[in-house]
Amino acid sequence: MKLHAAAPSALNRFSGYGEDFVMINGRRHAASEANALIVMPERILPWSAAAFDALTEADFEVFLGLGLEVLLLGTGARQRFPHPRLTRALAERRVGLETMDLRAACRTYNILMAEERRVAAALLFT
Repeated sequence: MKLHAAAPSALNRFSGYGEDFVMINGRRHAASEANALIVMPERILPWSAAAFDALTEADFEVFLGLGLEVLLLGTGARQRFPHPRLTRALAERRVGLETMDLRAACRTYNILMAEERRVAAALLFT
């Protein structure tokens, strides 16, 4: 599916997605390149998370210093919820965590970013 921004922007927006890829500002990022990706309005970062079933507390520590209001966790083709002990530090820092499938995370990120919220999408392809 292709998504279109109302106006061009220097900020990162999802412009499309599919079974094993996302497009950010027209550039394709595929599962074959990385298992996971962090997308923020100003930057795109690799995420060391290997797969949903392998998530650890350490995988979520990277988000603590980013000044986030909301973290969207895209868990691949279907929605899966991480154990609360893995994300406890986020709750303690008052970072909201929303878990959804990858496609919903892309759409929700675009909405929250357009509202100028401090948001990041943590995407797992596998």
